[in-house]
Amino acid sequence: MREHSHGGTTPPSDVWTGRATNRVQWLLALVGFACLALGIELAVDSAWTSGIAPLAMAVVGCIAAGLLVLFGTLAFVHVALKVDRESLEVRCGHMGLPRRRIPLSQVLGAEVDPNVTPRHWGGWGYRWRPEKGTAVVVRRGEGVRLSLWDGHTFTITVDDAEAAVRIIRDRLRTGTGTPGSAH
Repeated sequence: MREHSHGGTTPPSDVWTGRATNRVQWLLALVGFACLALGIELAVDSAWTSGIAPLAMAVVGCIAAGLLVLFGTLAFVHVALKVDRESLEVRCGHMGLPRRRIPLSQVLGAEVDPNVTPRHWGGWGYRWRPEKGTAVVVRRGEGVRLSLWDGHTFTITVDDAEAAVRIIRDRLRTGTGTPGSAH
């Protein structure tokens, strides 16, 4: 995404937004929906004469697997990044969950990571690796890597990561990114 601008004479917006989308996740959501539909089909159309326990386990298993896959994938179809004067906020999926808000006073620096991949982070989603930090990975490609004052890193896949880094660095230079600074 790009920085919001309103023409040559109007100053840019105080809020920058960006996002990244993974359309493959929709295919995985369809698999979840198919499992859910199979569980419902088993529950409705089975004769239940071959034993209630095995059929109930199959129904519950299909429905549970379907819901887990469906909601697990839909939560990471896209990620949205919002940077304002005081913080940045990461929201995942259509419901915005999981969500993380990081005050700029906790950010030491920002840089573009040109090659964020699910393989390096152990898959898609909200990830933590002791040697790498925390990340929200919804697709492979460019992302923003934040260095936090507590020594941790936080990486977000986002389109136009260069613009996001430029905005974050600009906000840090204006004094909102130092520990204990006034907002």
